[in-house]
Amino acid sequence: MTMAQGASVRALASRINARVVREGLSLETVLRQSETPSPRDASLLRALCFGTLRWHHRLQWQASQLLTKPVKRGDAELAALIRVGLYQLQWLRIPDHAAVAASVGAAECLGRASAKGLVNAVLRRFLRERQELNRRMVGVSEAVTSHPGWMLERLKTEWPAKWREIVASNNEPPPMWLRVNARRTTTGQYLATLSEAGIAGQSAEEPASAVLLAEPQAMSTLPGFADGHVSVQDAAAQLAAGLLNLKPSMRVLDACAAPGGKSAHILESCPEINELVAVDRDADRLAVVDAEFERLGLTGTLIHGDAAAPAEWWDERPFDRILVDAPCSALGVIRRHPDIKVLRRAEDIGRSATAQRSLLRGLWPLLAPGGRLLYSTCTTSREENQKQIELLIEEAPAIHRPVSTTGTSRQILPGEANMDGFYYAWVEKAE
Repeated sequence: MTMAQGASVRALASRINARVVREGLSLETVLRQSETPSPRDASLLRALCFGTLRWHHRLQWQASQLLTKPVKRGDAELAALIRVGLYQLQWLRIPDHAAVAASVGAAECLGRASAKGLVNAVLRRFLRERQELNRRMVGVSEAVTSHPGWMLERLKTEWPAKWREIVASNNEPPPMWLRVNARRTTTGQYLATLSEAGIAGQSAEEPASAVLLAEPQAMSTLPGFADGHVSVQDAAAQLAAGLLNLKPSMRVLDACAAPGGKSAHILESCPEINELVAVDRDADRLAVVDAEFERLGLTGTLIHGDAAAPAEWWDERPFDRILVDAPCSALGVIRRHPDIKVLRRAEDIGRSATAQRSLLRGLWPLLAPGGRLLYSTCTTSREENQKQIELLIEEAPAIHRPVSTTGTSRQILPGEANMDGFYYAWVEKAE
């Protein structure tokens, strides 16, 4: 890679980072909207984008210590370039001189040639003062943990014995899990196929469909992917199908179904169910579900509608199983989506909880007597998890029949058994 190429990819990473921080857009959204880098630059771009957001709070603090005066408020791209430069000096295996030179060149690519000297001075000062910076950082919790203060306080309050482990897991790159399609092959057979292709993987203790890759792979390189033999899905997300306790001839609803991984797994694990209905309010994301079903050779009923307002789409035939995969703060999947630490706000927890309560109240009447509702989130927040089930159990008699048991739940914390953070609770309706 020439210096000019290196400068170009760092400039693009800085533009992307600036949009996420300034506009509040998700990293994946901005990546989709951005120019496509050359194949040789693609992996470096993703490393720079994800890494700079993963360590945003530390990098921001470091920059504040190294700059004699703050970058002008409107110059988000230059501020992002400094963070990108600091990130690569600490976490990428690039010689310091090459990383600095490419970052200085990136200032010109951003139309900020006059800032080349500033970028050079900040990065070289970091190299000289790294040890002193680390010493001063010890008492700055947001910088040490690279988490916003409100999130740290919530973790400490709700998980006093586990918060350090959660933070450490959040700051690690995620593993790559696969879900084997039981309609097409077995886990053992697929592991053998991977081995023949020179890809190392291992099965999990649970669920039986899960395979953990030793190293992440491009989906296009996975044997049998195009033919629907396997999908990419975290092992924790794969637990849903088993917890539904599916049986032949059941009618199953997956509310908030997009992008369709759990719906597909339901159909793969119990082909004898009578019907799967997948509902989502986002038409574009529902189209992704449709495409995924086609790749996997699956058939379901897809409905564009608001799961919290079933009067708009429900045919008044009850469901034996309902999966409520509720929108949430996503605090359990930060390692997979590090922009959550930058984008999420404390008040978002309450907003999510309100929406979740509406979903549960709206969907409980659709469950057949004796049926099971499985509530799922990918967060660690008790307000969005245990509290929602407590409220459902309390309110169920007034909505439509009481809960027949007190409910059973499972919280998986980020990094536990190398899985993402997920919460599941299942309750059954009285006969």
